[in-house]
Amino acid sequence: GVNTDVFTPHPTKGTGSIVLLASRMLWNKGIGEFVQAVRLLRRRGSGARFVLVGRCDEDNPARVPREQLIQWNEEGVIEWWGHRDDMPAILSSASVVVLPTYYGEGVPKVLLEAAACGAAIVATDIPGCREIVRHRVNGLLVPPKDVAALVEAIESLLHDDQLRHALEKEGREIATKEFSVQIIAAEFLSLYRELLNRTKRAPCC
Repeated sequence: GVNTDVFTPHPTKGTGSIVLLASRMLWNKGIGEFVQAVRLLRRRGSGARFVLVGRCDEDNPARVPREQLIQWNEEGVIEWWGHRDDMPAILSSASVVVLPTYYGEGVPKVLLEAAACGAAIVATDIPGCREIVRHRVNGLLVPPKDVAALVEAIESLLHDDQLRHALEKEGREIATKEFSVQIIAAEFLSLYRELLNRTKRAPCC
């Protein structure tokens, strides 16, 4: 679940548009596809800020090398902010949160947090992501590794304020009504009670 009292929408997104990908810096989180998409969006004249947030996972064979992240940052392709402890503020400042992962996800916590912060979401249409993101309800789903679809999804949300605001509002509603810490905790407690009651009713050996 997500603490919807901590992860909340910011009353104003401020100036400019931030498109954010927050995760460990692994290729199978879709980092490479995101960078390819950003290059295409910049060629189309996008003035948005494209930001990567997350640490290098030095011991993971799928890691994006630190040197590569620094190079992209110095080129001005993306901004790499590294590991951050102020994720509620960062997520609530983003216009669009992107997770083009093809990693074997459970339920990505960052998407729950992004929805709670009222961000429109672009994610891959895979198990885990689609449990949170409902296409054209609180975000857009794209096929894994499809850079062209990723570009179109991001661009549509940056250009269509009415659609983006509708997705932002619904995302907050879904996070609050389905994924808040209080709701998830209550569901776990109910499950534990049911299991305990079954144990009490079970015949002795």
